[in-house]
Amino acid sequence: MARFNAALVDPLLFHFRLRLRQRFIKVRSRKMTSKEKKESPPLGEANSFLSPSEDVAPSNHLHRRLNNRQIQLIAAGGSIGTALFISIGGGLAKGGPGNLLITFTLYSCVLALVNNSIAEMSTYMPVAGGFISLAGHWVDDALGFVAGWNFFFYEALIIPFEIVALTSVIAFWDSNTLNPGPTAGVCTAVIAAYALINILAVGFYGEAEFWLSGGKVLLIFILFAFTFVTMCGGNPDHDAYGFRHFANGTFTTYITSGSLGHLEGFLSTLYTAAFTIVGPEYISMVSAEAKNPSVYIKNAFKTVYYRFCIFFVFSALAVGIVCAHNDPKLTEIYFGEGGAGNAASSPYVIAMENLSISGLPHVVNFLVFTSIFSAGNTYCYAATRALYSLALAGRAPHFLTYVNSRGIPIWCFCVTMLFSFLSYLQCANGSAEVLNWLVNIVTGGAIINFLVISITFINYYKACEAQGVDRKTRPYYGYFQPYGAYIALFIQTLICLTYGYNAFRPWSTEAFFQNYSMQLVAVVFFIGWKFGKGTRYIRPKEVDLIWERPEIDAYEASITDPLTGFWEEMGHLVGIRRKKRTSSA
Repeated sequence: MARFNAALVDPLLFHFRLRLRQRFIKVRSRKMTSKEKKESPPLGEANSFLSPSEDVAPSNHLHRRLNNRQIQLIAAGGSIGTALFISIGGGLAKGGPGNLLITFTLYSCVLALVNNSIAEMSTYMPVAGGFISLAGHWVDDALGFVAGWNFFFYEALIIPFEIVALTSVIAFWDSNTLNPGPTAGVCTAVIAAYALINILAVGFYGEAEFWLSGGKVLLIFILFAFTFVTMCGGNPDHDAYGFRHFANGTFTTYITSGSLGHLEGFLSTLYTAAFTIVGPEYISMVSAEAKNPSVYIKNAFKTVYYRFCIFFVFSALAVGIVCAHNDPKLTEIYFGEGGAGNAASSPYVIAMENLSISGLPHVVNFLVFTSIFSAGNTYCYAATRALYSLALAGRAPHFLTYVNSRGIPIWCFCVTMLFSFLSYLQCANGSAEVLNWLVNIVTGGAIINFLVISITFINYYKACEAQGVDRKTRPYYGYFQPYGAYIALFIQTLICLTYGYNAFRPWSTEAFFQNYSMQLVAVVFFIGWKFGKGTRYIRPKEVDLIWERPEIDAYEASITDPLTGFWEEMGHLVGIRRKKRTSSA
C-alpha cells in the first residue's frame, strides 16, 4: 500500500505510526457519548480500523466472530471428509496396507512442511483471502489471481462431490434413493440446507460447523476403538486377527506385475493420500474472521501436526488392520462393477459385515453421513470467501464485494452454489462415474494450493532476509526454513506432474483432461493475467511486509475480552466456568 512505502525504508517511522494507532485505540476505549458510539465501527468487525478505499466500501468487512473452539473444529472439519472414510479403500485395494501406511505418513510429513510455512505467514498477516491474498501481495499479482481462482474452483467442485457421496450413503438404507427422482430430491434438500447454514451469518456457521465437526471426530475414535477391540478378539467370531492382513500382501502390485507393478501400487496410494490429506489452507482462509487471530489462529496451526498423525496416519493403519486389500467386496467396488462412494464401500463397514456385527454399521453410516455433510458445508464457506477475496482484489466482478448486514458475501455465495447443481449429473450418469471424474479434477487443484503456499513463503523468507526482519519476532516462527518450503515445493511439483500418468498408457483424451484440467487452467490464467495486466514479480526488497499489520495490531489492542483456551470454551459450552479470584482486603 502506498501509505506504507516510506515505512518500508524507515522502520522507526513504522513504529512511530504503530504507537499512534495504539494511542488512538486507548482514546477510543474511554467512555464514549451516544453520538460517538453510533459513528464508531463495531468491535469485532474485520478491518474496522482500515481506511475505506474507493474500491471497497466500509460495509464490505467480514466479522471477527470465530472463537477458539470454533476455529479448531472448523479446521478439523475441513480436513476430515469422504475420502478418509470411503475413498481410502481405493488406496488399500490398489497398493496394499503397507504402501497405504507409508504414503500417508510421508505425505503427512510433506504437508507438515506446508503447514509450517503458511502458519508463520497467516498468524503474522491474517487478512481476508488467506494465502490467496498473500500470494498476490508478496509474490506476483498473477500468482494471486491463479491461487484465488484455483482455490475457488477446487472448493466449489468438491461441493457436488460431497452431495453425490451423500446420496450414495443414504442408499445404504434405501437403494431406491439411487433412482433419478429420489436422487434429485436428496440433492435439492442438501443444497437448501447448505444455503440456510451459510446465510445465517458467520456466528451461526461457526456453531453449526462446530457440532458437525464434532461428529467427525467422534466417528474417527469409534472406528479406532472398533479396530483395537476386534483385532484383539472382541468380535462375534472371537478371532484375534491382529495384523494378519498386513502379513498377507503388505505391498501389492497394481495394473502390471513385477517391480513396475509394485511402483504403481505405491504411486496409487500416494495419489490417494494427496486427495485425502488436507487442512492448513482452511485455517488460513478463516484467519480474517478470528476474534484474536495472533493467538487463536496460531493455536489452530499448531494442532495440525497432531491431527495429521491421529486422523490420517492412524486411519491408514486402522484400515489396513480391519480389511484385507483383496477382500472380494472391496475388489468388486474398485475393479469390478461396484460403485465407489456407497457407505458399504467403506473398508470399515466391509469389516463389520465380515465379522457379522449388527447395528454398528448403521451407526457408522449415520456418522459418515454427518461427516460428509459437514465437509460440504465447509467447502461452501471456503469457496465463498475465496471468491470474495478475488473480488476485493479486483480479480472478479466488483458486485461480488457486497457484504450484507450479517457479514455474508451474499453474491459470492450465490455464485458458489451454482456449482452444487453439478450433483444432478448423477441422475443420468450414476454416482460412481460422477465421483470418479470429480476426484480426478480436484486432486490437481489441491496440489496447486500447496505449491502456491510454498512459493509464497520462499519469497516472504527472502523478503525478511533482504529487509533485515527478524522472523523470530513473529507470532509463529517456522523452523527448518526455507529448506522445508523447498522440499515441499519439489515433492508437490512431482506429484502434480505425474499423478495422471495413466492417461498416457494408452493415450486417453478423457483421462488426460480429468487429471490435468486444473493444471492447464492455472497456466492459462497465469499467462493471461500477467500479460493482460502487465504484472511483475515483486522483488524481496520491495515486498510490503507491513501491509495491514498496523490495523491488525490496532484491532487486537482494542480487544477487551480475555483470551480463552479450547477446553475452557468447551467448559463454557456446558456451563462450567472458572471462578474469578478475589483479592483479600
